[in-house]
Amino acid sequence: MMRFRFVLALIISLLVVAIGGYFYGVSQSDAMPIVLWTDSLIYLLVVAISAFIIYASSKEHLRDPWRQVFQHRFGMIAMVVLSIYVVIGLMDSVHFRFPAENEAQQQSEEIIYSADVLSLLDVLITPIRIQEEKTYSAPFATHLFAKETIEHEDGSRTRDYPRLIYGGAHLLDPHADWQADIFNNAFAGASYGAGAWLLFCIILVGLISLSRKQGVVKTTSDIMTGKSAIPWRAVLITLLILALIAGAAIVLAPKYHIFGTDKVGQDVFYQSLKSIRTGLVIGTLTTLIMLPFAVMLGIMAGYLKGWVDDVVQYLYTTLSSIPGILLIAASVLMMQVYMANNPELFETDSERADVRLFFLCIILGITSWTGLCRMLRGETLKLREVDYVQASQAFGVSQIKIMWKHIQPNVMHIVLIAIVLDFSGLVLAEAVLSYIGVGVDPTMHSWGNLINGARLEMAREPMVWWSLVAALIFMFVLVLAANLFSDAVRDAFDPRIRKQ
Repeated sequence: MMRFRFVLALIISLLVVAIGGYFYGVSQSDAMPIVLWTDSLIYLLVVAISAFIIYASSKEHLRDPWRQVFQHRFGMIAMVVLSIYVVIGLMDSVHFRFPAENEAQQQSEEIIYSADVLSLLDVLITPIRIQEEKTYSAPFATHLFAKETIEHEDGSRTRDYPRLIYGGAHLLDPHADWQADIFNNAFAGASYGAGAWLLFCIILVGLISLSRKQGVVKTTSDIMTGKSAIPWRAVLITLLILALIAGAAIVLAPKYHIFGTDKVGQDVFYQSLKSIRTGLVIGTLTTLIMLPFAVMLGIMAGYLKGWVDDVVQYLYTTLSSIPGILLIAASVLMMQVYMANNPELFETDSERADVRLFFLCIILGITSWTGLCRMLRGETLKLREVDYVQASQAFGVSQIKIMWKHIQPNVMHIVLIAIVLDFSGLVLAEAVLSYIGVGVDPTMHSWGNLINGARLEMAREPMVWWSLVAALIFMFVLVLAANLFSDAVRDAFDPRIRKQ
């Protein structure tokens, strides 16, 4: 039970972060909160997950598999990494519009809001958001990546690498002080991260001691020796590594461009962080959209048979026979034409980009439900012949009640496994679609847009490689964590593996 309370507490903490961010933004400079379409769906999903956790904690047949997930070492490590991504994604899903700063605003009593839509994450990382250079600069560089003609005060001109406006601007002599300054700041940031991690460990040990009603020394010993039911040692080691990296990044990011800058001088590290929300939205909302189709149609086809089965099979066979990329491209292009012809429907560019992201999730959901529907149909065909279903039919129980009470709970392990397995595939699908130009809006931050922008610069000499590497690192960590977590869920919920 404690494991479920821990996860529920984590979910509630995420909601508190979102609500706190909402009121923080409202209290700052008369900010106007903006709820985008995907924002509302994201927090609806968080509430639904919280409700499922409360429901699962009271059902032993659901509690036991999740208990195994929490005891899986790599599953818990992946959960920690995914939680960091989720926190960043939720902070980036609390949006505001701040009052515009101009002379007309000062002379008018009416508040005129800026066209820029900012999130809580934008507010927290304002230094790296506003620090834009002229063009490309390499990671941790103090000068631009390409030589330019520099005009001096005496009128002379030379060809050299211009000094960056923000990156390393605090250094008097970049060539002499650069390496030592990076090392000192990274060490200081890592120290702050280690201190925060130590405070978290103290709180965690105290809470576990209270729940187990045992001494702090005994609890600490169990965690350090790996004798606890939940692999807290692996979790804490993972958190320590993440705290050291995060601490160093927090200190270094305002002073240097950690992953360099792109063609227009924007910080690539900032763009990579902003892309997290896009990846999570594609992976989660697409699954949320396709689940009702797959579950309802799959169970109906398997249980009712007859003409219902024929219609459902015709639907998913037809969709499966159409190349998915062509269907997605055609749908996205039609949507682009509609949005271009009706610009008055969108007050800001962010709202237009968010609507495109939302409809991309719908399109991906419509084209990806067929596989799960086919699996559920096959499982339902088997379940409808078992004794308790036959007995319910003999007693005159309605077909809808049988499908809801007896069939649906016994296919949920397939649904859960499919959800976590499809997540990483959808994140990668966004990168591929944006790479070929039919993904998210070009103005929206995403790893696919980063890779697409880097593609044009890979052939130049010298090569601009850091945008591609930054996108690959963030995407690789997310997909790897999702795959490890999906393995843990599959091992816990798959009846064949549990029997072995």
